[in-house]
Amino acid sequence: RHLGSSLAANKMLRATLSLSWLSLALGETFTLPALPYEYDALEPYIDEQTMRIHHQKHHATYVAGLNAALTAKGGAPAKGDASFLAELQKSAATASPAMRNHGGGHYNHALFWVNLASASSPSEPSADLGAAIDDRFGSLEGLKEAFTQVALGRFGSGWAWLGVTPDGALKVTSTANQDNPLMEGLDYSLEKMIPILGLDVWEHAYYLKYQNRRADYVNAFWNIINWKKVSRNYEEYAKKGKPVPPTPTGSGHAVEL
Repeated sequence: RHLGSSLAANKMLRATLSLSWLSLALGETFTLPALPYEYDALEPYIDEQTMRIHHQKHHATYVAGLNAALTAKGGAPAKGDASFLAELQKSAATASPAMRNHGGGHYNHALFWVNLASASSPSEPSADLGAAIDDRFGSLEGLKEAFTQVALGRFGSGWAWLGVTPDGALKVTSTANQDNPLMEGLDYSLEKMIPILGLDVWEHAYYLKYQNRRADYVNAFWNIINWKKVSRNYEEYAKKGKPVPPTPTGSGHAVEL
């Protein structure tokens, strides 16, 4: 690509992201956040077509559904920003099916996107997070094995998670559909935690490229994790008992908010 076109695309991306999150800060209803990278940035591990459909269609549907659910409950939120979205998860499962499905869907996807980065910009867990991983799983390879087990063990649609439990330890778990470990009142067993990293194992996240080979998709995921962002999620939020707001801040992408 030519330098000029790349600079222009980056400028447009900055403007889109700024306007998107600004609208939330001004108290408007939730909007679909722009990705902090281009749709083909995760190739060859996640293909461009999947990224476009996943973000523009699936994630957008959850945003629209959440706005409708909030309106049905008595109007738009006083503030529709990322922190409010994170706080909303606690009561989403018991508020209504729409709040659970669409509120969880918006949060899960928003966090998913910012925890990814191009394989051309590899990263590693920070010293703090790395030590916690070693303490709990023995090594990064041990984490991969444990995480892969819960990702492949989730029957049907759902998510796999790495997070911090109430006692401060790292653990992995999985949730069904668009649930997440921040939700209270879920009617099945899971590890309660503040998630710092999640993987979408719905078929729409991988089927165009991997078809029924979920294991290949899960294995590919480790090539595009933005450990700089995940480390910040751990150190600035989960380790302190606070849910992670799904923004690009601290991710090392071109856009920092």
